[in-house]
Parts: sequence; C-alpha cells; structure tokens
Amino acid sequence: MAEYDYDVLVIGAGPGGYVAAIRAAQLGLKTACAESRETLGGTCLNVGCIPSKAMLHASEYFEAAGNGTMAKMGVVVEPRLDLSAMHGQRRDAVKQLTGGIEFLFKKNKVDWKKGRASFVDAHTVKVGEETVTAKNVVIATGSSVTPLPGVEVDNAKFVVIDSTGALELPAVPKHMVVIGGGVIGLELGSVWRRLGAKVTCVEFLDEILPGMDGDIRKEARKIFKKQGIEFRLGTKVTGCTVKGKTATLTMEPAAGGAAETLEADCVLVAIGRRPNTDGLNLEAIGLELNKRGQIETAHDFRTKIDGVWAIGDVIPGPMLAHKAEDEGIAVAENIAGQTGIVNHDVIPSVVYTWPEIAGVGLTEEQAKERGEVKVGKFPMMANSRAKTNHEADGFVKVIADAETDRVLGVWAIAVPAGTMIAEAALAMEFGATSEDIAYTCHAHPTHAEAMKEAAMGVTGKPIHI
Repeated sequence: MAEYDYDVLVIGAGPGGYVAAIRAAQLGLKTACAESRETLGGTCLNVGCIPSKAMLHASEYFEAAGNGTMAKMGVVVEPRLDLSAMHGQRRDAVKQLTGGIEFLFKKNKVDWKKGRASFVDAHTVKVGEETVTAKNVVIATGSSVTPLPGVEVDNAKFVVIDSTGALELPAVPKHMVVIGGGVIGLELGSVWRRLGAKVTCVEFLDEILPGMDGDIRKEARKIFKKQGIEFRLGTKVTGCTVKGKTATLTMEPAAGGAAETLEADCVLVAIGRRPNTDGLNLEAIGLELNKRGQIETAHDFRTKIDGVWAIGDVIPGPMLAHKAEDEGIAVAENIAGQTGIVNHDVIPSVVYTWPEIAGVGLTEEQAKERGEVKVGKFPMMANSRAKTNHEADGFVKVIADAETDRVLGVWAIAVPAGTMIAEAALAMEFGATSEDIAYTCHAHPTHAEAMKEAAMGVTGKPIHI
C-alpha cells in the first residue's frame, strides 16, 4: 500500500480551500494546505469580499451623515473624510480575519505549505522548493480578474485599476469610469461615489446585473441612477490610452455604430473573473479544462483523475465565497467516506450596495421557461420598519410554481436584503410553499415582514398594500 505525506493536500487557502483543510483535519485526516500568498484567506479575505465590505460600510456612514438622511432624523453633522483612517480600519479587519484563519490552522493541526503548487503526478505536488505527496489533492485555487483587451491595468499608477487597486486609491477620483455593470463594479463604484467621485458605469449588455431577475435589474438601475451613478448601457469599450493622470476610453455601441471617447482620472475594469489554473501543470496528470477554463467534477467534486478533487471558482457554478465554503466542507466529508452534498439550486447571491440586492433560486424569466408560475411582490415603502428608517427603496418578490405553490425563487432589494435572503434559502432547502412563508409569524416591525407579505401576495392576499 502506498504511503503518503498527507491524507489530504489542499491547493489554495481561500474560502473553499481553508474550509476544506480545516474540515478534513476535524475528520481525523492528516492535512496540509498550499498557499503562496503571505496571508491565508485568498482573494475574499485579502482583496475581495471582506475589505470591500469594510469600505462599503464606512462609506455608508459618510454618505448618511452628509446627504441629509441623518438630518431627517434630527442628527445634524458635517462629515469630514479621513481616507487614510478609512483604509486603516479596512486593513485592520483583514489582518484580524486572516490571522484568525492562521490560528484555526494551528488549532486543527493543518500544515501550511508556503509557495506555489504544481502537479508532478496525481499524488505528488511541488510547493515552492518542497515536494509533497498526498493520497487526495483538492484544487481550490479560486479565480482572478478577467482582463479586458485594449485596456491595460496598472494598479501602481491608480489610473487604470482592477478591484484590488480600487481598494487602495490614495485619493477620491474626480471621475471614475467603471467598466462592467456587475456586482464588483457596482459595489466599488458605490464606495467612491459616496465619497465624492462622479461615477459612470459602462456595460456591454442592455441592462446591469446579468443573471439576476429582470424586475430586480431594472429597479436597481433606477435606484443607482437616483443616487448619481450614470449608465452607458449597450456599450463596448474598445481601447484605453493613458496620458499622465488622465485615461481616455474609446467606446462604440455594442450593436455597432460610431465610436466615441470618454475621459476619466480613474478607470475600474470589472468585467468578471476567471479560474486560476495557470501554473498547476494539470497536463502532468492528464486533467483537461472545459471551454470556459473550468475543471469539471462529479457531484461529489471528484475530477476524472483518481485522488484529485476540485471546488470553488475553478469548477462550474457561481463564483461565490459561500458556495466554495460549502463545497469545501462537502469535499472533505466525501474524502473521509461520509456524504457531503451541496444543493446548487439554492445558492444565494448578494450585492452589498445601498440598498442591498439579493436573490436565491430561479428568476421569473427562468421559472416561466419551466412552466406556469405565480408571483407576489411587496414594496419596501409599505413596510413599517423601512419607512421609519427612511429606507423605502426596493421590494421583495416571491416566485412560486402555479400548481404546487412550491417556492422557486426569491429576489429582494432592501437595506438588509443580504440577511433577509437567508430565510428564503432555508425555506427553499426544505421545499417550502409560498403559503408556508406567508403563515409563518414574522416579528413586527422588521424588514423581514416584507418577505411574508410578498409570499402572501402569491395568492393575492397581502394585508398592507
């Protein structure tokens, strides 16, 4: 019987990788995790989810103090921006959380192998100058920013940047152009708009937030426009030139037409992410990528190579930290001989703007392709807590099967939508009907009552509208 250094070697210490490593160790497997970054946590904790939320939260306070919302409630202040301190609290949050994962590795006896990993064979991996063998290898290398041809990112100069550069801007831009109307672009664009930048969002498609429910996409754009973000939809960016501190974009209609230019002192490229597989030497083990550059797996996250598994952003599905985390737990349990399952039909998604935007399950458009549906909608302006908090923008939407009443999807725009969507995800995981949600007592006054009322609206019986 072959002997290995480890039962499990996880490549990558992002949300999927570090969770997989900790869970594998908890299950009694000798575990190591290879990570080349100086700190654990991957993109999410270091330059993604966590630091962006720190900036979003801080900028929300700044705007609330300065745009009159607090004044409406009798709290009158004149805010002054200390951008250095704002960056400082962001870095401190990252330091504490990445350090927390390092502590958990030590507590659970997970060995951190520092360096880039590449396969020698299916059970042998070179990590930096060290060679490690493992009975099972889990690829959890995450994703990186998708480049845009003709637009060269240079984060050091702070003129043409990606999401990492957008977290480190030393000053508020006068005019920021965001290329891409998806989650990352809208979140980071919102941060700098609140802090004083003029923000223009250029999107190739005819609407923002691709993949989300149609009503949500339209309403979100109306809200962002009201907040001051300008949109150039159906527009293709073909190139960018930089002279000094000014970037000049060349653009043309996506459907074809005359070219035009747009100047800005900051351009944020946020057109999506792509799987990190370069440098893994997958050729050495005969593992091929699909047309989207992803690693295909079975439902238990096995690849076609015995002993090699994959999770997170490198496999098909939404590139979301919480999806990767659940897959990390599941793959560790499967390796240990247990049954690890992830229901990919119930993966919530959230945009952490103001208000937040969240959804789980099918959009109304997707649901109608499968059969007849019933829909209930309830506006936040009719919700008592949202009204008293001056948070009346948005709505909750529940989509149910017309015959069985089973909930197929829930979508929301509300200040705490990211938290509210957990109720919908739990309901769908248990196969709930809209009636189940409608007849569940919700505390009053709360934003969550809008979920109850939207569910009541599926059968045409909301109370407060």
